[in-house]
Amino acid sequence: MAQYTKGIAGIWDDEGMILKAARKTREMGFTKFDAISAYPVHGMEEACGIKRSWIPYVTFVAGLVGLTAGLLLTWWTSAVNWAVNVGGKPFFSLPAFIPIMFELTVLFAALCSVGALFYICKIPRIDPPVIDPDLSSHKFAIFIPQNDTGYDEARIEKMFKELGALEVKKTEY
Repeated sequence: MAQYTKGIAGIWDDEGMILKAARKTREMGFTKFDAISAYPVHGMEEACGIKRSWIPYVTFVAGLVGLTAGLLLTWWTSAVNWAVNVGGKPFFSLPAFIPIMFELTVLFAALCSVGALFYICKIPRIDPPVIDPDLSSHKFAIFIPQNDTGYDEARIEKMFKELGALEVKKTEY
């Protein structure tokens, strides 16, 4: 079960201002803050200092596992467990098993990618706190948790107001 952290959220209604606020928040030394938006904002990863996701590596490894599982499954079922001689053809014919290996590669990679995404996003969250209902449509927020380095409510409120925040809330996320 996911736990929620208390902190301060600043709310904006302009993409340009939220990017500027994210850069300033990062420059102030905060490392655990979150930018909340209803849709992807170009340049937000750089502004927040978000590193490349490790999900593609999970996908690659899971695809290799799926490919190996497909190869072993087809080899074992056709050449070892149920070796039937059909017209003198070899028991293990790689071209005939490529579709099965391909399908298992895609299946393993897709399921593991979704599982990794759920793990990273801590999904499912039961009854998550709502900072502002408009964050799901046309507003943006930056949330700084209490456990971030240099957390000082007065300093953060002042910074958010100087950056043009419409509202500053003490909340949990």
